[in-house]
Amino acid sequence: MNRLIRKSVTPLSALVVAVVFLMGVAIIAISNVSHATDNSTSQTGRLITIHDRGMEKVILSQSLNIGDAIKEAGISLDKNDTVEPKLDTKLVASDYQVNIYRARPVMIIDGNIRQRVMTPYQTAEQIAISAGITLYPEDKTQVGLSSDLVDGAGLTLTITRAIEFNFTLYGKTSTTRTQAKTVGEMLIEKGIKLSSIDKVLPASDTDLTSGMNIRLWREGKQTIAVDEAVDFAVEQIENANQSVGYSEINTAGIKGERSVTYEVMIQDGVEVGRTEIASIVTKQPTTQIVTIGVKGQYNTPTENENVTWDFLISQGFSRTQTAGIMGNLMQEHHFNTSDTSGGLGLVQWTGGRRSKLMNEYPDSYTNIYSQLNFLMEELNGGYSSVQSAIKNSSSLYDSVRIFQNSFERCGVCREEARINFAESILGSH
Repeated sequence: MNRLIRKSVTPLSALVVAVVFLMGVAIIAISNVSHATDNSTSQTGRLITIHDRGMEKVILSQSLNIGDAIKEAGISLDKNDTVEPKLDTKLVASDYQVNIYRARPVMIIDGNIRQRVMTPYQTAEQIAISAGITLYPEDKTQVGLSSDLVDGAGLTLTITRAIEFNFTLYGKTSTTRTQAKTVGEMLIEKGIKLSSIDKVLPASDTDLTSGMNIRLWREGKQTIAVDEAVDFAVEQIENANQSVGYSEINTAGIKGERSVTYEVMIQDGVEVGRTEIASIVTKQPTTQIVTIGVKGQYNTPTENENVTWDFLISQGFSRTQTAGIMGNLMQEHHFNTSDTSGGLGLVQWTGGRRSKLMNEYPDSYTNIYSQLNFLMEELNGGYSSVQSAIKNSSSLYDSVRIFQNSFERCGVCREEARINFAESILGSH
């Protein structure tokens, strides 16, 4: 009779199977952890936020400088575009705000000379520098929208050159420039007051012409003319990408020169006193420009904010007066030029003022330059008293309140917010 044999699993066999199973699970877990670590490592980098024509692109970059990060983001640059911070800026911080300013055509009208240039800049001085044009302090400039569709330029820079002449002031001759029409108007422009014993040739009512020789002297008094240095100003540019304490000289300051005429009092052959009677700057000082770090203190200005700042400064407002006006504009519409239910554009124009803006600029009433020109039209017209009051103020807070109460005439003003915006704008420019 055959025997039925039964096979059974011993406890030792079961233990071996369990150990093998657990080892497999452990190997898989270690592999997953390693894979996750690799992924985490590959996703580290510096956070780069790129602002380009109203668009914002954020990337994690392993690049060494700003230029390489822009390439990594797949953004192409024209040779005339400009980037802040500069393309060769090394990436050392954890995050950066990068602004790309795109070049656009600008028609420069300099007397009888017209030239079209590509430039990203907005101010007259920067446009002229990029075009290789020399501007003198006495020259007048105006930047505005182009009305000539043929030249293909969106902006025009018009330069009104000052008249150059030779001026002998109490024995010291120098080449000088002026926008005055007559000799007398030039003397007023230069702050020169004639006494009863002063003589000037040609006469004060003579029309000024280029290359004219003008001579001013004092009879009956002993005068001397000396050259003196003129200290340079220091302008600080605050960089939101650099930490507090960072400082770098971008443009070294250079002292200017002035020719000063003194009336000298002599007693017994000894000088006992002297009085300055006239002075003229013969060489303008070069402002020293220093970049300082203010990371975390201010928000990066928008392009419309920068354009507004430059425009108001060009209209003769001081830095504090400009910031006071702009604190109101930030509160009103954050420098947006769009038309909303609450009002139109920068100052939220409504009613008849809104209609007038749209009628004067039917094809460009939402353009920043159109709205800024209309703003100055109001400040030179029906609101001229507001402009005068602001220009006579030296306080940031007074400038905010004058524009708020006499121009905006808001219902719920939120004055504190307007003042905070003004302080931030003043600090960021």
